[in-house]
Amino acid sequence: MMRETTVFGPIFSRRLGSSLGINLLPERGKICNFDCIYCECGWNKDGRGDTHLPSAEEVRKALEAKLSACAGAGTPIDSITFSGDGEPTLNPDFAAIVDLTLALRDRYYPAARVSVLSNATRLDREDVFQALRRVDNPILKIDAPTDEGARKMNRPAGDYHVEDIVRNLERFEGAFILQTMFLKGDGWSSADWVEEWMNLVRRLHPREVMVYTLDRETPQKGLEKYTVDEMRALVRPLIEEGYQLQIKG
Repeated sequence: MMRETTVFGPIFSRRLGSSLGINLLPERGKICNFDCIYCECGWNKDGRGDTHLPSAEEVRKALEAKLSACAGAGTPIDSITFSGDGEPTLNPDFAAIVDLTLALRDRYYPAARVSVLSNATRLDREDVFQALRRVDNPILKIDAPTDEGARKMNRPAGDYHVEDIVRNLERFEGAFILQTMFLKGDGWSSADWVEEWMNLVRRLHPREVMVYTLDRETPQKGLEKYTVDEMRALVRPLIEEGYQLQIKG
């Protein structure tokens, strides 16, 4: 399982290029309100040894030190990306950290994009929603078009309803990136599942859709990945309708 320091990388991201990571969660643990069967960080139960959430000031110091060092070395950075060991918006300082990150980006790497990978469950919090509106790339997840499918793939904590997530995403008026994991045998082989998911895309009309599949070891064994060609065939109607899709194997 992966464990990340508060600021890590830059690493090569298949979706974002040279990506400097920000982990707003424990460095030796995991905190998430999803427990996805494919998560590269492992199961939530295996990440409970550390519960420290970095403060805004801790993030500021670590990020400024890393950006200064990278700028001095001439290291390229395409994206400053909130990812790490769980759901970044669970950090209570999330909105303040977004603002300091934008300010430091402008100082050291003004051409870099600030990206957030989120499961979109905290959009009902106005501070989280507004912070995600301020970043360049709010990359927000819907893996399944139904509650039953989400329970299988994401194993969410508490009361999770796809319709609630979709209604909150509609507030972006298309100014976000939708991210979806494709797994064989977990619904995507069903024409009804694929059509329901495509109808959600049509309803939300995001500026881009990131479709991807397995790339690293997963906590649940026996999961099967798609090829890029197979995923492209599944989403071909959206491509033909003019949607911007990024498909990564």
